[in-house]
Amino acid sequence: MDHFLPAAPWLMAAAAIVSAVACIAAWRVVPWQGRQAALVMAAVMLFLAVTDGDTLTGLILGAVLLLSAMLGTMGVRGTPSAATCCHRALVSLVMAACAFESASTNATGATGASMQAADAGHGGHALDGVLSVLVLVGVVGVVVWTVVAEWFVAPVHHGRTARLLTTESWAMAVGVAAMCLGF
Repeated sequence: MDHFLPAAPWLMAAAAIVSAVACIAAWRVVPWQGRQAALVMAAVMLFLAVTDGDTLTGLILGAVLLLSAMLGTMGVRGTPSAATCCHRALVSLVMAACAFESASTNATGATGASMQAADAGHGGHALDGVLSVLVLVGVVGVVVWTVVAEWFVAPVHHGRTARLLTTESWAMAVGVAAMCLGF
């Protein structure tokens, strides 16, 4: 696998572990929707860090992340944890777009005919280009959301719980950035 960022798998694995541990440590504060999203994201990041994903794997992981994002916001509207659940869902969506983008890149590079068509300008570059832009915008959005939530929004939780949720949020941002820059 050719990485843009050579240390991306290790950084992604470390961020996944930190994020999952912080979410589990804040167990009672995080609703089940948020816990499942955080744990699914961590599992996907760890899986991608230790394997070379192929096209089918990218499609399956993207679908799992999309489902997790949808479940991650189900029934949390109006609750104190709605913002953090939406943040987790956004990270899942960006990761899904990254997985789909990786799968589309693998699919266009799989055969010689596809490569020739892509070189001639008739390949899958339009879809790949749109997904690449969505991934980039999504990563920037996740990082901006994390910064704004940390420095400009009044905290819902205080003390140990606030530190755990902040740690989880930053670990997710670092993990998704590493995933999308590295793959």
